[in-house]
Amino acid sequence: MIATLQQWQERGRWLDWQGRQVFVVDSAGQDPAAGEKPLLLLVHGYPTSSWDFSHLWPQLSASFRVVAADLLGLGFSSKPRPHRYCMAEQADLIEFVMQQAGIDQCHVLAHDYGDTVVQELLARDLDQPQSRYQSVILLNGGLFPETHHARLMQKLMAGPLGPLLARLTSRSKLLATFSSVFGAHSQPDQPTLEAVWQLVNYNQGLLVLPPLLGYIAERRQYRERWVNALRQARMPLALVNGSADPVSGAHMVARFREVVGDQHFIRELPGIGHYPQIEAPEAVLEACQAFWKTMGVR
Repeated sequence: MIATLQQWQERGRWLDWQGRQVFVVDSAGQDPAAGEKPLLLLVHGYPTSSWDFSHLWPQLSASFRVVAADLLGLGFSSKPRPHRYCMAEQADLIEFVMQQAGIDQCHVLAHDYGDTVVQELLARDLDQPQSRYQSVILLNGGLFPETHHARLMQKLMAGPLGPLLARLTSRSKLLATFSSVFGAHSQPDQPTLEAVWQLVNYNQGLLVLPPLLGYIAERRQYRERWVNALRQARMPLALVNGSADPVSGAHMVARFREVVGDQHFIRELPGIGHYPQIEAPEAVLEACQAFWKTMGVR
C-alpha cells in the first residue's frame, strides 16, 4: 500500500544540519531486523521528494535497510531563501545523512536531480582508496547536458523572470507540466497530483523552485567531472529508464551507450515516462532485483 503524505511524514524525522532541517525516513525505525540487511540509499528528483519512492518502499525495505532524505529546498526539508542551491551542497547533505545513519557502505537508487547529486558523490568517491558505494542504479535523469530537454516552464523559471513566474504559477500550470513528462498511458492519478502540489507548496516551496534550477547550468559547467564519474565508476552501475520521457528518455540512454559504454546493466521501459518508480513500480522493482541478483543481493 502506498503511503499518504501524512503517513510518510510520520515515518520520518528531522535532522539538524548547518541550521537547516533535513527530513529523513529510515526503515530501521519500523524494522527490528533492518540492521541485518544490506543498506540502500535513495536520492530523489526535482521538484518532488523522497515520497516518490513510497511506491517501492514496502518491497525495498523487505530486502534492505532503506534510508531516504529530502534534499534541501524540496519535500519536507528546509527551503531557505534567498539561497544559492548547488549540487555540491546537496552532496554534502547526503553525506551528512549517511554519517548520521552510520552508513559506511551502501547501494544507491537515484532519480532525476538525484542522479546528478549521485554523480557528484561518485566523483568524490574516486579520490577515496575504497568505494563506499556497492552499486548504483540511476532512473531517468539529465546525465548529459546535451541530452537534457528541459520543459518550457523550467527554462523560463531558470531565467531572470523565474521569481516572478514562481509567484504566479497556478496549481493547474505546475501539474500540467508535471504530467507532461509521464507516459501517455501511465499518467499520474489525482492523489499523486495532490501530493505533488502539497510537497511543492510545503514551506512556500514554490518560491525556491527557480534557484533550485541552477542545476541546469551546473550540468554544463561540471559535465566532464560528472560524466567521468560514470565512466570511472568502481561499482556495478545500472540504468533503468522510461523510454517515453521527453526530458531524459530513449535519447539519453542512446547517449549513455555512446559516452559511458554498453557494458553496464541497462533496462529500457517502453511507454513509460520520466517517473518510472511512480508509473511502473513493478517493472522498476523487477529491473532493480535483476541487477542486484547479479551481485548476489536479493
